Amino acid sequence: MPRPIQETLHSLNNGTLLADASDALASLVLAVDSTGKPGKLTIEISLRKLNGLTMAASGKLNVKAPPEPALETLFFPTPEGNLLTEDPRQGKLPLKAINLPSAADLNLTTKEA
Repeated sequence: MPRPIQETLHSLNNGTLLADASDALASLVLAVDSTGKPGKLTIEISLRKLNGLTMAASGKLNVKAPPEPALETLFFPTPEGNLLTEDPRQGKLPLKAINLPSAADLNLTTKEA
C-alpha cells in the first residue's frame, strides 16, 4: 500500500512545503473572494535519482492570483480638456476653522470618588 501523499508533502523542503501551501491557499482564497476572478495554486514535486539507493525530492508552489482591480480616480472634465478632482460647476462653501474651548476654559471640575 502506498504511503499517504500528505506524509511526503509534510517532509518536503525541510518540512516547509505544506505550511507554505496552506498560507498560499489562504491568500489565494482571499484574492479570489475580493476580485471575483479565478486563481490557481499548483504544487509541483520534482524527483531525481541520485544513485541506486536514494532519490532527491523537492517541492515548488506556483500561485496565480487574480490581479487586483486598478484603482480609479473620479474626475470632472472641463471644456478645455482638463481633468479636475472637484466639480467646477459647484460653488465653494465659506468654511472656516473654529477653536473649541478646553475643559479649563469651561471651568469644569471633577468630583473625587
